[in-house]
Amino acid sequence: MRRVWNPLQWPSRLAIRYITVTVAILFLLANYELWQDSQFWDGQTRPQIPVGNHPIRKLMVEAKAHHDSMLAKQSHSLESAAAAYRTRRGRHPPPGFDLWFKGAEEANVIVVEDFFDRIYKDLTPFWALNASDIKRRANSWHHVVRVRNGTARGDGDITGLVPWLQLWTALVEEMARFLPDVDMPINYMDESRLLVPHDQIAKLVQKEGEERQMVAVENATTKYPGLSSVDSASPDLYDPKWYGPGEPYWNLFVRTCGPDTPAHGVQQVTDWSGPAKFPKNYRPNYAYKGYIQNFTASSDACLQPHLRQLHGTFIEPISLSSTEELIPLFGGSKLPQNNEILIPGAMYLDKSEFYSGGKSHGSSWARKKTGVVWRGEASGGRAKEHNWHHFHRQRLVQMLNATEISHIEDSGVRANSFDLPNPEIYPSARLHDGNLGSWIRQFTDTGFVHTCGPEECPFYIDTFSKKNHLPMKKQYEYKFLPDVDGNSFSARFRGFLRSTSLPLKATVYAEWHDDRLTPWVHFVPFDNTFQDLYPVLDYFSDNSEAGDAAARFIAQQGQDWSEKVLRREDMRLYVWRLLLEWARVCDEDRQRLAFVGDLHGEGSF
Repeated sequence: MRRVWNPLQWPSRLAIRYITVTVAILFLLANYELWQDSQFWDGQTRPQIPVGNHPIRKLMVEAKAHHDSMLAKQSHSLESAAAAYRTRRGRHPPPGFDLWFKGAEEANVIVVEDFFDRIYKDLTPFWALNASDIKRRANSWHHVVRVRNGTARGDGDITGLVPWLQLWTALVEEMARFLPDVDMPINYMDESRLLVPHDQIAKLVQKEGEERQMVAVENATTKYPGLSSVDSASPDLYDPKWYGPGEPYWNLFVRTCGPDTPAHGVQQVTDWSGPAKFPKNYRPNYAYKGYIQNFTASSDACLQPHLRQLHGTFIEPISLSSTEELIPLFGGSKLPQNNEILIPGAMYLDKSEFYSGGKSHGSSWARKKTGVVWRGEASGGRAKEHNWHHFHRQRLVQMLNATEISHIEDSGVRANSFDLPNPEIYPSARLHDGNLGSWIRQFTDTGFVHTCGPEECPFYIDTFSKKNHLPMKKQYEYKFLPDVDGNSFSARFRGFLRSTSLPLKATVYAEWHDDRLTPWVHFVPFDNTFQDLYPVLDYFSDNSEAGDAAARFIAQQGQDWSEKVLRREDMRLYVWRLLLEWARVCDEDRQRLAFVGDLHGEGSF
């Protein structure tokens, strides 16, 4: 007999079933919405656009998609790696590529051809030079890492110098048995030294492109003659014309800028007495609504002539010994327009805790202090009484000094070293209400551990108080770690990335790892004017909104990724591949030197 629902018998079992199903559906829908909102920050493989319209959220979503598309190109076999090489480089890989790939597999190195673009940007103009000249000049340099018969050694007088030669030699020794004879001349200065004018580089790049070829398989060779003839000739040191102290560095640098760049032909300022000048209503093409969208462009001073009076490198570097001639020279960092060949900075190879923090990478995000910490020296250039307020590190410390900010808010008079952000670009309640100083007081712990002596720098006495040194492992107890240049790159960036904190990066320098790191996924970029620093910190320090979750996401992603692509093994495989390429560039038969074993179905393993 058919049962009829009787309302007097509420709740019936059927009604309970309906209610249960309805509640379950509503629960699942609610959790799905929460999952959509949160999964981006929790590191799922398919990020969703988070709720809200802050520009940083858009930049993070785009950056994650870009990073994922890069990873999709990973090579998992020798054949696919060699094919990707030929497609991207327009020639066969160098001899020894098969053993290099085997080494990458054994070290669990992620092989994405794009990650090695820096090598080819650096080496391209050298292909247009005479190979014999390159060999002789590399051989006779002051400090050289040499590989002979599968063994590495460092040559050069290192009396009183930092141990860079030893550190780089030790790294090369790890793969030396797989390398042909090769010389790696190194730059022992903090500052980069090669500034070849744009028109000369353009001609060399054009020549390389015209001569590049995919040699026929039957004509390829893997045999190197060695360097014994160069060694026995003992070539004299090649000494080009050097520009030294007294030359305005910017005026040398700007010759490297192309004719279509804003800095082309712009000379250095001569009057440093006034406040540092910032572009008015600045909306650069490399930014989206005031936040960095193209980190490479944001590091390019040719696109930003105002940096000639906002960064110590361009004002007066500590050391100046630069040439406009292309000579073989390797170094740990350079301006994008410099012509050195990049290798991992020696400080990244040092096992001391000074730059890395040692084994300590910091506490969990929830246990960290919600604040900013920075310690460093007042380096970055030769500061003087009339120009120090134009330097980048001094600007950072003053911007994160509560007393300075409160004075500006009370007096309405801007600081000599910085200007407050444009409220039309960066609307801020703290700026509008005059509460920026009180926020900075609670939020930051920054300062110089050393400036210079009172006799040399009396102008600092009333401006900067000295802070105690704070070990990196102590800095990792804060959520936010800004990183800015010193005399060149700061050398602490790798340590910051490997920590559980969030690195914020502004730089005009390029490093070996740039092509494998994605801004807004692995670190937070900010502009070299620092105009976006407050807004960036304001967004990420919001504990009750998505900002804190976004900061935690990037910190976790950066740490996880650095343990996959910034290990010593990754630096070794980068230099290994670089030296295979460099040995070929230095050989007179370089157009025929090639690995083609995969096309024969052969290989060395």
